[in-house]
Amino acid sequence: MTGGTRAVVADDSHFMRSVISDILEEGGIEVATEAKNGREAVEAVRTHEPDVVTMDVEMPEMNGIEATEQIMAERPTPVLMLSAHTDENADVTFEALDKGAVDFFTKPGGEVSMEMSRLKDQLVDIVSSVARVDVGTQSSTPRAGRGTSGASTRNRSYTANPTLVVGSSTGGPKMVEQVMAELPREADFRVLVVQHMPEGFTGRFSERIDDRSDYDVREATDGARLAGGEALVAAGDRHMEVKNYRNGRLRVKLTQDPPENSVRPAVDVTMRTAAAVIDDPLVGVILTGMGGDGADGIVRLKDAGARTIAQDEATSAVYGMPKRAVETGCVDSVLPIDEMANGILDAITTEVSS
Repeated sequence: MTGGTRAVVADDSHFMRSVISDILEEGGIEVATEAKNGREAVEAVRTHEPDVVTMDVEMPEMNGIEATEQIMAERPTPVLMLSAHTDENADVTFEALDKGAVDFFTKPGGEVSMEMSRLKDQLVDIVSSVARVDVGTQSSTPRAGRGTSGASTRNRSYTANPTLVVGSSTGGPKMVEQVMAELPREADFRVLVVQHMPEGFTGRFSERIDDRSDYDVREATDGARLAGGEALVAAGDRHMEVKNYRNGRLRVKLTQDPPENSVRPAVDVTMRTAAAVIDDPLVGVILTGMGGDGADGIVRLKDAGARTIAQDEATSAVYGMPKRAVETGCVDSVLPIDEMANGILDAITTEVSS
């Protein structure tokens, strides 16, 4: 049971509304009402004041993006986008996140009712987690644009050949984009990003980070090499292993080994293999997210001599992954998102001049 969580379910398909409502009700989440378009969703939020809204992306009269924007302006309420598995939907889903949605969950294709029931525990978990997010705090989080680093502009000298491994889940996309936007190219990190995100969305996510960052960012492919000033985003439904490291260049291997911590890609896989292979400076970061993925990875990185950082509870959409990492006793610093880039740079700074 989830302790009185109330939801509004918005979808233009009567069948899909029924499936989602049944799953949530079975999981202990009360469905206050259903809405068949964005306009009805906005009205339902006014009337029922729910804890969370599950929002379809494409709907008649008013789509999910417009509805999310209006809800955030009128009565900020956590919104979980339910997105179909298409490239076009990937674009609009990220746009909805920009408008204030907390996260998204991909609606299965094919035999919808069969697949939805298979995913029902995940859906109940994410709706419950999103319902607890303080969207008043989340939606006001600033993000630097490309070339306008939010990190301190002190003159720093950096250690050579550092690698940064970032792990995140629920609420993470905006946080990853902010951190990457604030990292100066001069720090010369090799960056590995593991964001729990399905296949079909990680490519668009990497493009968004590339647009906002001074780093060259791309979706990981099997055998991809990474040098300073570059970043790889783990591909959806593939674990990203660090296969080897030589002369400041690393190479990754993608696998479809079984999920770890119920997820693929798993943060633990990338952190564990980075700790085993990389002998130059390492920094590990755990951002907002549900569950415990990354906790073991942080232990492995710390044992390998890395500096480790976790996002604080106040600025995390969901304080699950960072909390579990902190509980290991292997996290060096706990920082709010606006101080994260500076904390990462401090980990590789050898000298600061005024």
